[in-house]
Amino acid sequence: MFTGIVEELGEVVAVEPLDDAARLTVRGPVVTADAAHGDSIAVNGVCLTVVENRDGAFTADVMRETLQRSSLGALAVGSPVNLERAVRASDRLGGHVVLGHVDGTGQVLSKSPTEHWTVVRVALPEGLDRYVVEKGSITVDGVSLTVTAVTPDWFEVSLIPTTLALTTLGPKGPGDPVNLEVDVLAKHVEKLLAGRVPAAAPSREDRT
Repeated sequence: MFTGIVEELGEVVAVEPLDDAARLTVRGPVVTADAAHGDSIAVNGVCLTVVENRDGAFTADVMRETLQRSSLGALAVGSPVNLERAVRASDRLGGHVVLGHVDGTGQVLSKSPTEHWTVVRVALPEGLDRYVVEKGSITVDGVSLTVTAVTPDWFEVSLIPTTLALTTLGPKGPGDPVNLEVDVLAKHVEKLLAGRVPAAAPSREDRT
């Protein structure tokens, strides 16, 4: 589990295509400082398992499902990536509950700078809008953000200068893809409510 607070802006140093997967090597001295084989590190919001850690870089295998459901398949050597280690039970939950399980990819539609922040509008994949609410949380490329506006087709977030400078969201512009993870609590509530059987209305005899 993660919190959506990016620890480090890493860099892809190797991409090895496989038959139905890919092997990524990412440089990230901060997140690899205490990483061990089998640990989880989020890369642009995607939870990956460390299979090798050496000289400040880690290697992870990415299955076809992940390549198809996220933007990781478009990464190349030199690509910057947002990195976050899995949260400890004793850590502060600075963002929100993030699983690292991408629900789909959106596309940056516009960036509107203001004096103190930048408003970013992102297209919503079909079917995800029901989980996105104004002032709720959403994860964009692994960054926990607050939704400031939402329609069935897009949502907006406001980015402070720190987020723009220290994550991949700074250089991204219209047309660029981003990984999206909606609030998992919303999905669980939806499933629970869908399974409820409405109580039968009392018959006339029962009311007498």
